[in-house]
Amino acid sequence: MDPLSEVLSLLKLQGYVSGGFIVDENVGFKFPGHSGIKCYAVVSGSCWLSVQGVPDAVCIQAGDCVLLPRGLPFFLAADLTLPRVDFPCEVAPTTPRVINQGARGCFIVGGHFVLTGAPSEILLNSLSPIVHIRSKSDKAAMRWSLERITEELSDPQPGASLMAQQLAYMMLLQALRLHLQEDADKGSGWLFALADPQMRVAITCMHNDPGHPWTLQELANRLAMSRTVFAQKFKSRVGTTSMEYLTRWRMLLAGNRLKSSDDPVSAISSSLGYETESAFGKAFRRVWGCSPREHRRRLET
Repeated sequence: MDPLSEVLSLLKLQGYVSGGFIVDENVGFKFPGHSGIKCYAVVSGSCWLSVQGVPDAVCIQAGDCVLLPRGLPFFLAADLTLPRVDFPCEVAPTTPRVINQGARGCFIVGGHFVLTGAPSEILLNSLSPIVHIRSKSDKAAMRWSLERITEELSDPQPGASLMAQQLAYMMLLQALRLHLQEDADKGSGWLFALADPQMRVAITCMHNDPGHPWTLQELANRLAMSRTVFAQKFKSRVGTTSMEYLTRWRMLLAGNRLKSSDDPVSAISSSLGYETESAFGKAFRRVWGCSPREHRRRLET
């Protein structure tokens, strides 16, 4: 499994809302701060998106997709000077539907994914407050998912709720992939490092065999780079050292196993390359802020 898929597979989907809504020509929708990530695509029309703390509003048009990963309040309107009303957020997650149906304006579909766990921090902190997917080729890549979710909302069939959820999740993944390809040279952090062939190899090595006693020199050798050059490039592209990244990845895996299995701490420790449970416990506490056993007890309560 590739690193992006691995991190996404560890994300805990605590809740979701999928559906559609129309931003009409007379008023704008105010959205409160949110947890997790919102992913929207414009089916028809256009409107303005203004996110709190972001200086410039962006115009989103038919075929565009936006991700809002930082949880900031935002506003959608045909004109930013229009009156503002609160968006009806109390939509049941099991009932995807179109809000403001029948109005004329900008038709938007998508989902709100409430994520939990440390892996979500790795992903969301790698993204800017607004991720705007708008190039012609990117719109073509999003078109299939956009058409399918629109069909599910306009003519619900048996299983529509689950289908809408999965299609919205596909939109999210596709948008992340396109953003990674389009803005690879502009950003830094774990996500953008995956677009660098050399850094992707190094990260993949650590993900494929987290229990291996990786060293800075061995990773550099895998890439035919000097130890110094590799260390500098990894820190520049990822924002942390390779050994810090490896430790954090191991602890994310450990946290997941403590939650999803009954494996003893000693077994988890040795499988992740730690010779002693004590060394593993110290590393775990640095990342999670508690001991492995305390972490498991908290999850059980």
